Amino acid sequence: MTTIQEKLADSLLVLKQLQNKDGPAVLKSSEISRTHLERLLSRGFIQEVMKGWYISSRPNRAAGDTTNWYTSYWYFISNYANARFGQEWCLSAEQSLSLYSGNRTVPGQIIIRSPRASNHAVLLMYNTSLFDLKTTVAVPVYREPLFGLNLYTLPEALIECSPDFFRLDSVTARTCLSMVPSVADSLKIVLEKGQITKAGRLAGAFRNIGHTNAADEIMNTMKSLGYAVREEDPFADRSIIAYSRITSPYVMRLKLMWNKMRDTVIAHFPETKHIHTDVEACIKGIEAQYKSDAYHSLSIEGYKVTDDLIEKVRSAHWKPDADASDAGQRNAMAARGYWQAFQAVKESMKKILTGGNPGEVVGSDHRVWYRELFAPSVAVGLLKPSDLAGYRTHQVYISGSKHTPLNPEAVREAVPILFELLKDESDARVRAVLGHFVFVYIHPYMDGNGRITRFLMNAMLVSGGYDWTVIPVERRQEYMSALEKASVGGDITEFTLFLTSLLQKSSFTSSSVLPEK
Repeated sequence: MTTIQEKLADSLLVLKQLQNKDGPAVLKSSEISRTHLERLLSRGFIQEVMKGWYISSRPNRAAGDTTNWYTSYWYFISNYANARFGQEWCLSAEQSLSLYSGNRTVPGQIIIRSPRASNHAVLLMYNTSLFDLKTTVAVPVYREPLFGLNLYTLPEALIECSPDFFRLDSVTARTCLSMVPSVADSLKIVLEKGQITKAGRLAGAFRNIGHTNAADEIMNTMKSLGYAVREEDPFADRSIIAYSRITSPYVMRLKLMWNKMRDTVIAHFPETKHIHTDVEACIKGIEAQYKSDAYHSLSIEGYKVTDDLIEKVRSAHWKPDADASDAGQRNAMAARGYWQAFQAVKESMKKILTGGNPGEVVGSDHRVWYRELFAPSVAVGLLKPSDLAGYRTHQVYISGSKHTPLNPEAVREAVPILFELLKDESDARVRAVLGHFVFVYIHPYMDGNGRITRFLMNAMLVSGGYDWTVIPVERRQEYMSALEKASVGGDITEFTLFLTSLLQKSSFTSSSVLPEK
């Protein structure tokens, strides 16, 4: 007689066959027997997205955990659209541009264009929805290789997007404009369709980012052919970054985000006139924060730490090779690693406080911090030494976030740009707030990103005369919400105000002066 476990194993084998190469399975009820479907659903191995559609899931997921949906989202959209519309569909011009610019954030509502659509809204999981718009599709369609999404081509998307898009999402629009290799394709489209107004708007957009040759070519070509075209700048402000042709969107996107958010940080983060002149006193003050900093930073990441454990791992009593109970404790490894990394951060702070450029120092030393953070796990065999070499080589997702961190190839382009921005940034407030935000936006490591970025933030704060600031675990939800708003909505205000509120309540005042109000 077949056991329950054997039956479940049979169902899991069927599910495995439906998975794509990256893991998540998207399936219709017609693709699997009712017996397997009900068994997998009852055991939590699949979740219902909408009637007749399911995605693979983790049976131990917490109630309300959105991570599984957000990681499966784009695979679902592609599978659903292909099943309903065949190849006669594409995403909107605006969503196409967002994906071209390297932004894979899950939108609140996705629009799928198709002549076979029914102008119908479909409610999906966790307050997301889909609207199938009965209309024409892009010609030709670009088939995006990662998820199999049908997009507008880049030139046509820039022409067909809403005029408001340039104002509402200027970072994406400017990034995409900088990716256009030649305006010849754009000109061909507007000339074939007689799109005079759109031609003038595109010319104005190119001139705004400093690509005057492209703007002139559009205007001169249209006028030479007898079109009464009027150039119009669709952006709300001028671009302050000099135009350069890019092949990858990530570098330009980070630079544009930094410059857009910079003024917001300065407007909301109080200035201080204090400078740390007594290096020894400053380092002692940082050391005094260790216990509180370790407890809260590790607790934010879900580790269970106590005062006793914190004291134990920084003393001679911590001997993982001899103490099997310590060697098997994930919490102990994390706590010991935090202590070792904290010592490395103090050495970096000495370099900064004695005249080193903060961006250059952290750009070099953050690798040391990371290695120290996980060295204890290597020592007891939980990680391989090669795991600490370089940045991640796989895609990661942030639990509960609509933001998808950069792909591994993009990480290698983006991290040097972050430290270049930090090196060139003169305002410590901007270095602290945006340094923290951009680091977790990139998410360069498989693990440890939160701890490293809080070290980075504090290095930048102290470099500008501010306090070493502890982010309390009791405010974790507020902290994550503010980061989510910055990552998904592009608004850094809430995160800036959050950090400012902590800074003014800091307990480290013996060698610092709090910012003036």
